[in-house]
Amino acid sequence: MLKHTALHPEHVRLGARLVDFAGWDMPIQYASQLDEHHAVRLSAGMFDVAHMSAVDLHGARVREFLRRLLANDVAKLTVGGKALYTCMLRDDGGVLDDLIVYFMDESWFRLVVNAGTTDKDLAWIRRHAADFGVDVHHRDDLGILAVQGPEARAKVEPLLPAALRAAAGTLENFQAAVDGDVFVARTGYTGEGGFELMLPHAALIALWKQLLDAGVKPCGLGARDTLRLEAGMNLYGQDMDESSSPLEVNLGWTVAWDPQDRDFVGRQDLLAQQKKGLVSKQVGVLMTERGVLRAGQKIFFADTDTPGVLTSGSFSPTLGYSIGLGRVPVTASGRGEVDIRGKRKAVRLLKPGFVRDGRSLVGAV
Repeated sequence: MLKHTALHPEHVRLGARLVDFAGWDMPIQYASQLDEHHAVRLSAGMFDVAHMSAVDLHGARVREFLRRLLANDVAKLTVGGKALYTCMLRDDGGVLDDLIVYFMDESWFRLVVNAGTTDKDLAWIRRHAADFGVDVHHRDDLGILAVQGPEARAKVEPLLPAALRAAAGTLENFQAAVDGDVFVARTGYTGEGGFELMLPHAALIALWKQLLDAGVKPCGLGARDTLRLEAGMNLYGQDMDESSSPLEVNLGWTVAWDPQDRDFVGRQDLLAQQKKGLVSKQVGVLMTERGVLRAGQKIFFADTDTPGVLTSGSFSPTLGYSIGLGRVPVTASGRGEVDIRGKRKAVRLLKPGFVRDGRSLVGAV
């Protein structure tokens, strides 16, 4: 049986097309996926992401614990509310999940993990937390709402509790503020500014309705996928999983190698992989011919017999071309050809990331 978020009745009332996403009954779109995508790029859209999980960690040794558990180093977090994007790795360096960790105070950190990985994440975290005396609290009493776009902050701030309005207005990227059970952060998954809000389920529904009245457009998973792809952001389970290391999926920048005596889970295998040399890497893929890039399509290169493969692909509403993320041989660069139904079409390889703050990053096509 599919699980429902607190906003599920709102999705039904608004006529959303619902699909099974990681065991949750979630909206893929409401009326037009294209309109929802453009709303986020041009004004403001909101996403029910309450299927994702907040996990609170408490204890005197919680920072020490997270320096062992995560590939990025929470020692960088010294100001309350600051956040860090990181991978949580297996012993062999495979990516168990990508997540955001927030430093609230010296005995409290908050993680936000993916929906489809929540159960295995909790089991892994609890297994390691026992040695550090850390309490692990899955905050399933909270829902999460993401409001994104150039007008998002102006729409959200007047609706926040009075005690949070001033703090929310001054938040920088990867920073959060909290008042009781209401938590507001600036991270994002679309390449646009905005807020992520965590609050009790009843308050979440009330805020959704207020934002709807304020003209914020409800957006489904379809628009979320094209937006994150334009922003060059990975989707766990598609662009990476336990079989891939962060070094192979353009996330090497999230691995904190210094100090060298910090022996985080997976470090030794990543070092061995680095020493041996990578076989593959992740790239952005742009196709300006007619056709749509899709996950699973092969990419061929003139200088190697080893093809690459698209891990994500879609039409980009902002650019008007087809874009994707691909895993290719580490020597691949410049141009290639993608096989679409037996026909090869020219593609250009780029650094992942096509659109940011409504602007194209790809240059002349």
